[in-house]
Amino acid sequence: MKQLLIFTGALMITASSYSQNKGYNGIPSLVWPKLFDITYTAGQDEFGELQIPVFTEKVKAMSGKVISLPGYMIPFEGGFKETHFILSALPLNACFFCGTGGPETVIEVFCNEKVPYTEKPVEVSGILKINNSDPDKMVYILENARFLGTVDF
Repeated sequence: MKQLLIFTGALMITASSYSQNKGYNGIPSLVWPKLFDITYTAGQDEFGELQIPVFTEKVKAMSGKVISLPGYMIPFEGGFKETHFILSALPLNACFFCGTGGPETVIEVFCNEKVPYTEKPVEVSGILKINNSDPDKMVYILENARFLGTVDF
């Protein structure tokens, strides 16, 4: 019984470290954890109540700078647009739209070139913009983005 508990614990530790966000060529992403560190305050617009993001100083310091992020491509409701898509830190079944992730786990991506859709994890790079004023956009936006390739998690 004791060996079974030790084996189960080791398996859980291995699985949790495997599922961490790793960037291009298996290098861990140091950006997503910073983006996850966000709070919200209650706000109001013409349609009713909404949650307004409050960004940390680390995130504010990254705004306007080039960052690289690994993640999963998520098409918009009307289908995949080759230059405009959502990148999720979490797989589709756990992402903000379908699972347990919050709005800080996705970023709206605007690419300069067409990117073919793939279900494989990818890496993109671009200029980070933070958004706390337009409820029709994501909290995080990546502009002038480049597709760096697929990622082997």
